[in-house]
Amino acid sequence: MQTIDFYLDFVSPYAYLAFQALPQVLQDSSYHVAYKPVVLGAIFKEQGISSPAGNPSKHDWIRRHTSWLAKQQGDSAFAWPQPHPFNSIGLSRLALACSHDGSINRFTAETIFKHVWQSGGDPLDAARLQELQQQLQLQIDRAGGVFALDSEANKQQLRLLTEEAVARTVFGVPAFVVEGQMLWGLDALPMLREIVRNAAD
Repeated sequence: MQTIDFYLDFVSPYAYLAFQALPQVLQDSSYHVAYKPVVLGAIFKEQGISSPAGNPSKHDWIRRHTSWLAKQQGDSAFAWPQPHPFNSIGLSRLALACSHDGSINRFTAETIFKHVWQSGGDPLDAARLQELQQQLQLQIDRAGGVFALDSEANKQQLRLLTEEAVARTVFGVPAFVVEGQMLWGLDALPMLREIVRNAAD
């Protein structure tokens, strides 16, 4: 089975929207998706890119654009978190605590994405984080502590995934690496679909 590496950061609304759309894009294909959390800020720094959130006009546009895109996708639950941007590293580390092999499964990614992008609340609120960890506790237990939360192995894995993304020319999220090609952005999904279809022929 061939694999698509999906690099994501939970702070990105475009990564959330791509995640939601991906099952339809890959319908009737045999590809396995490896969901890989990265630190978007570190990728920006490595690539010499300024964060869009640092530009108020651009941030306002992204807010309006993604809200519109969510409606186009039929996602009535989409809501921007307050505040945004926020430090998402803790969420990525929680995700990796659910992993036994260095990537995360779709349930883990979906649970955290919904926590951020379907509530409108503060993703880092202590009570909400405790509830999120409870929702993921079975995944954490099944992972067997390979990347236990706050362990050095967990921190190192997030660092390695980020470095891996940069080495594969990733400069933002969502990013997909498939058939030796890097695709970037929500609007790359039709191109991803074409690659998957061509590979099946």
